[in-house]
Amino acid sequence: MPEELETAQIPPHIMAAMRERMKMAQRLGKVKHKIVVMSGKGGVGKTTVAANLACVLAEEGTVGIVDADVTGPDVPKIMGVEDAHVKPTEAGMEPTIGPRGVKVISMAQLIDRDRAVVWRGPLKIKALKQMLSDVEWGDLDYMVIDLPPGTSDEPLSIAQEIPDADGAVVVTTPQEVALLDVRKSISFARAVNLRVLGIVENMSGMICPHCGKSVDVFKVGGGEAAAKELGLPFLGRIPLDPRIVVGGDAGIPFVLEHPDSPAAKAFRTVVEGIKAQLRIPQPRPTGPLVK
Repeated sequence: MPEELETAQIPPHIMAAMRERMKMAQRLGKVKHKIVVMSGKGGVGKTTVAANLACVLAEEGTVGIVDADVTGPDVPKIMGVEDAHVKPTEAGMEPTIGPRGVKVISMAQLIDRDRAVVWRGPLKIKALKQMLSDVEWGDLDYMVIDLPPGTSDEPLSIAQEIPDADGAVVVTTPQEVALLDVRKSISFARAVNLRVLGIVENMSGMICPHCGKSVDVFKVGGGEAAAKELGLPFLGRIPLDPRIVVGGDAGIPFVLEHPDSPAAKAFRTVVEGIKAQLRIPQPRPTGPLVK
């Protein structure tokens, strides 16, 4: 029996899967750094954090953001490209361009705005793979991947499909109920060999716009305490600011509209902490794109 199996002997479905993986590897091989943003529960401001981090990273490099929440995609709204549609090309799809030139791909750009995505796991995973392999990302310095909350299909798929990801940024709020789920996110990341870059404590205190004093709406310090307990880097606290909500609704990322605010400065501190831990980029694959 020959040492190498001839192509004709490989079942078609196996060949299709091999081509898909090779195509994804070639696409993502042009991305220097892949940063996953995740949370153990919803409502902690994870997508807002991901979008603003992408905009800060875009100050000095090319950036793409993947909205991996197939059933609840919100990135286009925050990035101001809610009404934009992905354009098909000969080699796949062309992402939409958001603020600071950030490339955006989301399920929200592929379906009607009010249409529910009623899919089981396999279909969601297939859609997620297409966002990674069929989109013409080009050369990127950073790719930010905004995962849905929890540790189900999409996070698991990302961990399997992007084994060379630099790591995960885990977003939480200070109160104990959110911290309970943070520990599960950390456990998940360790189980799938996804490095944790650190914890971000979002909605950590609020500067009163009238008196200037700090008000601990959801307490302060819980995320930092969890990071210390789990032996992980603490990337910083992002204070509450009502203008973050206003900017998100208007499709203008907060760091662009209020660059000198305490919250914007906190986002930049988080980015500096992330960049300090990024891996050295590996050599990129060359050759024509697999079809």
